[in-house]
Amino acid sequence: MPEGDAVWRTARRLHDALAGDALVLSDVRWPSLATADLRGWTTVEVIPRGKHILHRLRSPQGATWTLHSHLRMDGTWRVAPARAKRPTGHRVRVLLGTTRVTAAGSSLGMLDLVPTGEERRLVGHLGPDLLGPDWDAARAVANLRADGGPLGPALLDQRHLAGIGTLWAAESLFAERRHPLTPVAELTDADLLALVERARVLMERSLVTGRGSEQNGPRAPVGGERYRPSPDRQGAGETFHAFARVGRPCHRCGTPIAQLDAGPRAQERGFSFCPACQPDKDRGGQVTLG
Repeated sequence: MPEGDAVWRTARRLHDALAGDALVLSDVRWPSLATADLRGWTTVEVIPRGKHILHRLRSPQGATWTLHSHLRMDGTWRVAPARAKRPTGHRVRVLLGTTRVTAAGSSLGMLDLVPTGEERRLVGHLGPDLLGPDWDAARAVANLRADGGPLGPALLDQRHLAGIGTLWAAESLFAERRHPLTPVAELTDADLLALVERARVLMERSLVTGRGSEQNGPRAPVGGERYRPSPDRQGAGETFHAFARVGRPCHRCGTPIAQLDAGPRAQERGFSFCPACQPDKDRGGQVTLG
């Protein structure tokens, strides 16, 4: 599933392509929105909220509405010149076009059209956004503290902090030398603050470097970094330090990176980690060494 940095880049691409222009093409292939016709509506802005995309529009009558989408596992939004051949196939869920460009949403996990004033019923459950103007590290720490469960799954709960997924959870836990199954209760508020701020810095850095859960798209400058890059030694040509490196040697100590599954039953997620740099007691979970 694309993480907050990839969603941020997608929203920025859509905003840069559509903002300020009226739609001349509206083809919505979603059962509950099959009769929606957005032709003549003007894009006000497209913004990310965690892993959600909020496309705000103004109707010809002056009402403001939001087209809300979520990429889930395989969703994409692509932008192409209006003269280019339009994408076809059953995966295309919506086509929006101006006289200049066409935006195609494919394999989307969610699509809603609501008055902008009602956005909260779609994204109001989310915690502070790691890449958003509402970022509040203290509130994120309080949310994690209230969870009280294993650290890895708690980080992935979007009600606690929005935008982080298994990629940046694994990288942040590795950088802070925390085991994914460490109970939140065993960490101090200072420990949790360092962890969530580390996640924020790594995700912001990905917007600059183009590394992360998506390589393409516009990049934004990062306001002052608080932490040195980690780990201490990075392998040639390798972007990540724990994520997607199961069985490969740790850049710090050489121990093979392992993976365990953790989370609520039937919702387990994989967490890669270094058994030596991120030690912990045997708390269960299925561990894979490669």
